[in-house]
Amino acid sequence: MEQAEELPGVPDAFQRLWTPHRMVYIRGENRPESDTAPACPFCRIPSRTDADGLIVHRGEHAYVVLNLYPYSPGHLLVCPYRHIADYTDLTADEGRELTELTQDAMRALRSASSPDGFNLGVNQGSIAGAGIAAHLHQHVVPRWAGDANFLPVVGQTKALPQLLGDTRELVSQAWRELRTTTSPD
Repeated sequence: MEQAEELPGVPDAFQRLWTPHRMVYIRGENRPESDTAPACPFCRIPSRTDADGLIVHRGEHAYVVLNLYPYSPGHLLVCPYRHIADYTDLTADEGRELTELTQDAMRALRSASSPDGFNLGVNQGSIAGAGIAAHLHQHVVPRWAGDANFLPVVGQTKALPQLLGDTRELVSQAWRELRTTTSPD
């Protein structure tokens, strides 16, 4: 029996999801080479425009940004402006705002995309899974029933149904609407 010759780009029996943007993350290309603030992406992001930096909201002591390598659409990071690595180094004002922004992030995501639940967390140190351990950040990950499937296990691939810019606009709009319909206690 003769085997068909495989040619690059010619369709075969396999469905492929190409995610070349993930190689940047896999290779660690966006990770700072040192723990100094000028090299830190979380220190550089606030100097960019909201759209360019994927910033959803800016507070006084912290800001909210889309994760460049999301686990699910709307995966947000709450980051203090100050370059600190340890949760215990937060001032009382920074800690309070980190909590308030996390709550507002959940409210905005509920309004924007109706998730069924959330994963919230801080990976403290590289051994605990922090991709950028030098700058503290809290994850707010929206979750939906059935959002996990075989792709991450079998294909080491995550299928995301929405572009980051579209997600940023959707969540930013929901955040603005949240601010106009509610007032802090």
